[in-house]
Amino acid sequence: MNARSAWLSPDGQTREDTRVTQVGAVTPVTDSKGRSGVLPGSDNGLYRVTGLWLAGTAGAMTATVSVGRAVVQSTLSRGAYPVAVTEPFPLTFTDGDAQYGRIDLVVLRIYDDVYDGLGRTEAAVEIVRGTPAAVPVVPATPDVSLVLFTVAVGAGVSAGKAGIDWDTARVDLRPTTVAIGGILPTRSDDTAPGGYPGHYRDVNSTLQRWDSAAWVAYPKGVGGVVPAGVLTTGGYAGQYRDSSLGQLQRWNGSAWLPAVPGPAFASSLDAGYTASATYTATLIDTALSALTLTFTAPPSGAVIIGLGARMYTSGSEAAQAHMSPQVTLGATVIWAADDERAASCSGAVGKSVSTQLRLGSLVAGSVYTVTAMHRSSYTTTTAVNSWFDTLFLRVDPIA
Repeated sequence: MNARSAWLSPDGQTREDTRVTQVGAVTPVTDSKGRSGVLPGSDNGLYRVTGLWLAGTAGAMTATVSVGRAVVQSTLSRGAYPVAVTEPFPLTFTDGDAQYGRIDLVVLRIYDDVYDGLGRTEAAVEIVRGTPAAVPVVPATPDVSLVLFTVAVGAGVSAGKAGIDWDTARVDLRPTTVAIGGILPTRSDDTAPGGYPGHYRDVNSTLQRWDSAAWVAYPKGVGGVVPAGVLTTGGYAGQYRDSSLGQLQRWNGSAWLPAVPGPAFASSLDAGYTASATYTATLIDTALSALTLTFTAPPSGAVIIGLGARMYTSGSEAAQAHMSPQVTLGATVIWAADDERAASCSGAVGKSVSTQLRLGSLVAGSVYTVTAMHRSSYTTTTAVNSWFDTLFLRVDPIA
């Protein structure tokens, strides 16, 4: 017999049965039931799991299930059946239907006559044949069975007609199970919940922890910088990660923010003018609708705002051109444009002027917008305009 199960045979358990089926306590699902699955492992540790692999024969309807160990959990009263397949197990799939395709299951099944009355008491690897249909569905899984693979059998497929295309027809569904407290290596499509808070699993090289409601990515090292692509949600406020763009980010409890924000910069080389006596973001004779800049307030809640342009007043030496920042948080104006906070000049000859201002009392982590505002002091004639060229805005965080 090449499939052995401990505590099953009515004729007595052999010493070999006992040795090959010692799998220990398995991954819990409840306080008294374990998770059915194949025991992980491979030669030289190259793969997550190689036990009970289905290897198809090219151009044929035959395949072989490799050796391996598994646990099949039944009801609470029946318990869990440890199984060891100790020799490769051959399988032959029925030829495809003339009109429709079907989906077959490959399962590891437990027969126990004491409970199911089927007249058999053994573990078996077998095929559960699906029903041919225009849109075939997976057949029902027999009681006390572990699903290993699905195999799509196309219409008209047979050994004499190319056989099963194993690369596309075979879908690996082998779940895994490990001893209590062990890290469970599993697939990314495994939606089974954890057995208890603090239960760990490995999915595509990412360590995850069950927090009683969801699997949460766990950092590779507490206090270390998490590599790019490992964490979507931070594990704790103050955790750092490397973003996919190579930016160091810090988790603030709800979002990843740049660990070292700024400086932020915006500029325009397209000149424009205004004759407005009140501050306006819009300039005439330019493609730029408004010069704006967004920034995230640093932990200190303070920044330095710099702005400037090359300015002049056409047709007047006495008129003045003013450029001042307006700062908003959403629709709320935090700082209104004002001459006291303006870069200003006068005269018909262009001059490069700028100013720097400190803005504090910001909400750390909030995103603010700075808009360059402009006005002219002389509006009695349309022949006098205030011009602005080579405009810039810059925001530097204060530590």
